[in-house]
Amino acid sequence: MLLTIEKLVYGGDGLARLPADEHGRGKAVFLPFVLAGEQVSATLLEQKPGFARARVDAIVEGAKQRVDPPCPYFAECGGCHYQHASYEHQLEIKTATLRENLRRIAKLELATEPIVHPSPAWNYRNRTRLKVQTKPEFGLGYYKHNSHELLPITECPISSPLINQAIAALWKLGKTIAGEIREIEFFANAEDTQLLLDVDCAPGVSAAEANEVAKRMQEITPGIAGVTVRVAGDGRRASAEPSTLATLGATEFSYRTQHSPYRVSAGAFFQVNRFVIDELISIVSDGCSGNLVLDLYAGVGLFATVLCRSFAQVIAVESSPTAHTDLLYNSSSLSVKAVRSTTEQFFKTVAGKLRPELIVADPPRSGLGEAAVRSLVGLGAGRITYVSCDPATLARDLIGLLQAGYRIQHAHVVDLFPQTYHVESVLHLIR
Repeated sequence: MLLTIEKLVYGGDGLARLPADEHGRGKAVFLPFVLAGEQVSATLLEQKPGFARARVDAIVEGAKQRVDPPCPYFAECGGCHYQHASYEHQLEIKTATLRENLRRIAKLELATEPIVHPSPAWNYRNRTRLKVQTKPEFGLGYYKHNSHELLPITECPISSPLINQAIAALWKLGKTIAGEIREIEFFANAEDTQLLLDVDCAPGVSAAEANEVAKRMQEITPGIAGVTVRVAGDGRRASAEPSTLATLGATEFSYRTQHSPYRVSAGAFFQVNRFVIDELISIVSDGCSGNLVLDLYAGVGLFATVLCRSFAQVIAVESSPTAHTDLLYNSSSLSVKAVRSTTEQFFKTVAGKLRPELIVADPPRSGLGEAAVRSLVGLGAGRITYVSCDPATLARDLIGLLQAGYRIQHAHVVDLFPQTYHVESVLHLIR
């Protein structure tokens, strides 16, 4: 059937409609790898009561913003969503996505256009995580689009050059890689001269086997600063108990930015776009000062170590044991109090006791949630800076903040994830 794409929605799909029937306008149908205004020939794949899914068989009339994707794996790989759009248009899509989610969910119309902060479109990732398959034949790659089937890749154009060198070296080793390995995460330093490898192995691997894996991994290419071997599938990032089986070489390195160097350990969260980290820090920290700032979901202290220069005290809250250890190190000589706690637990402890002038919140994709928003409002801060990686949960959280009298002073779109649908935004709220 022929379909006309009305718009793109968060998640990367285009929205079209099936022909109208006696019940009214046609059912929404979602298709990947299209652009607004395009006419496509499509085949229905799935029909649900409220929507349908389809695949594109041919572009009948393409948008002027359509370009040829440079990656040979695009549309088969599940990692990127917008390589078929010019980079300038990707920024337009993301800005429109933020506006649409705020309008639809929070009933908020932004008074001014968001300030857009672009990134170099390629080789921007300093962290890449790949699946490993050793039987029946060696494979290294990502999952295919909308599946859990491995797509072997020999390069990843959005990853740093050093990470791509390591990927090529692993392919040369092929089946000599131990069969216990399930995933490998490559983390490059700011200069792209060193790598930390975080290797997940199958459950049941012994310490001796893990040490052999570490030795093999450190030999793959020059620039491997260290290897950490863990057990896969044990929820280690949320667990307080270490799951490390073996380490060889460094377990952390200093990630240098224009604002500050940061110690970052293998497995600790750190922003993945190596080109716009400094800009993100500036957007959050510039032009604010006072006695007390609260930094929620602080990670290794990306914002706290800079905010302490203009605030008498920073309280930085982080629940991950690994990231909290780095936070302590990065803020040891500064006026930063590092608290290891979930945000929810922290609010229960300090309810009514703190009066920060500014609260910085950088939650995961799930957002703050209703209870945390209520607690945050109760602290009475005059300013809130919300760093979001999901416009839908951001809009949901804004409902409670707007009802409490906050209003948006400035909105930023920071493109941390070119070629993907992910939208990073920073909202400055005041009341």
